[in-house]
Amino acid sequence: MQSNDKQSAHQSLNTRIIPATSWIKHHEWPPIGGLRSLIFNRHKNGFDKVIKKIGRRVLIDEQAFFTWIAKQNEEAK
Repeated sequence: MQSNDKQSAHQSLNTRIIPATSWIKHHEWPPIGGLRSLIFNRHKNGFDKVIKKIGRRVLIDEQAFFTWIAKQNEEAK
């Protein structure tokens, strides 16, 4: 394993994984309806990099979510 692979593996272990249904308990935005829309359109909006699916359960990588938000903000400029 290269050092970059080790770093990314280490970073992914340090992030919080939140079930989509519990997102509102941790963050005010987006509301559950907005989150469902992001998940439904994940292949069009790049949100597929944020979620992890285990069976039918949808989990959100919190660190990836905020990275995605920053990227969306950069693209809007």
